[in-house]
Amino acid sequence: MKSAQEILTSHNKFLIKLGLERIEKILELLGNPQNGYKIIHIAGTNGKGSTSKIINDILIKKGYKTALFISPHIFCYTERIRVNNEEISPYLFDKLINEIDLLAQKNNIELSEFELITACAFYCFNIKNPDYIVLETGLGGLYDATNIIKKSIPVITTIDFDHTERLGKTIDEIALQKAGIIKPKSKVVISKENKGYKIIKKIADEKNSKIIPLKDIKIEFENGKNYAVFDGKKTEFSLLGAHQAQNLALAFGVLDILKIKIDDEVLNTLKEIKWDFRLQYDKKNNTLIDCAHNPSGIKTLRNFLDENFKEQKKSIIFGCLKNKDYRSMLDILLKDEDEFYFMEYDYPNSLKFDELDEKYKSRAKKITKIDEVLKKKNLKVFSGSIYMLGKIFKK
Repeated sequence: MKSAQEILTSHNKFLIKLGLERIEKILELLGNPQNGYKIIHIAGTNGKGSTSKIINDILIKKGYKTALFISPHIFCYTERIRVNNEEISPYLFDKLINEIDLLAQKNNIELSEFELITACAFYCFNIKNPDYIVLETGLGGLYDATNIIKKSIPVITTIDFDHTERLGKTIDEIALQKAGIIKPKSKVVISKENKGYKIIKKIADEKNSKIIPLKDIKIEFENGKNYAVFDGKKTEFSLLGAHQAQNLALAFGVLDILKIKIDDEVLNTLKEIKWDFRLQYDKKNNTLIDCAHNPSGIKTLRNFLDENFKEQKKSIIFGCLKNKDYRSMLDILLKDEDEFYFMEYDYPNSLKFDELDEKYKSRAKKITKIDEVLKKKNLKVFSGSIYMLGKIFKK
């Protein structure tokens, strides 16, 4: 039996084939394991992972068995498929990927890497039989492999510019793709502050679906502690950043649909949620790690730095993939007083130092290891690519 990693890496990671025909065929051969479950389906440009994790962890705390599907992974493929927060075992992952891959080859179905993992997730969840599946889209929504499901609670997080070559070059075009997860007569969870709200509302109305009202939530960071403020309450919240207010409001919207009260059990869960590399601050080493990888995410990171670390000198460590808008990201992220280190890392399609515009190359110091930077007393900010972060922090 081949390892799942060997099979998956043989499928071109960057060959993205949008459309549901292939995933539909393979899942039909597997007995349609995606059907018959209560599914919370999450699309958006930024915030999908955080929103998914908040919902997932609250449901677990309330006694439900959950299945969670996320992407991409940081260290290992098995991170993407979890039941009650426990990753799929390497043995089961290898077994299911082999079985699905052989079935696809036998029936001349050419699956992309993401389609293969998505099929594996549904197959695994069918074995584990959860009460709820929290399902994050990979890219877009309308033609994303996860959209093979027939019914769900659709949740749409922040919409902004990313993957414009596939999803469209305007907010309306991108929003239209995200709105593709809305099924007829469903209850839709989205913030009215979302840039794509008008398009989402239009699609929801066309499908006789209802957008539910959300709570007004604010995030406050005081004396090294983070709080969520709503309904006259102030409770500790482990996920940093003002943007998490919207993600938490979306999660609470799902709880409202499921008729789950926001009680002490839920509030206690907010203190405990862990989500690696999302504004993850290590006070001891004065290090902040954030996997922002598009201009919108980088703007959120920069705002957080300006609001909470204004007086500290900063060392910015950045690396990304070639298909990302690194110019816009660096223009937002870097200030004149910041030290800038460009990280070259070993990964397919990663941006190299020599490929940078002279404007950025002239002020950057190229690094391939972080030992030198970690010794600095400055606030060390790592961002740009989740693949880079996975490489350099694996140990």
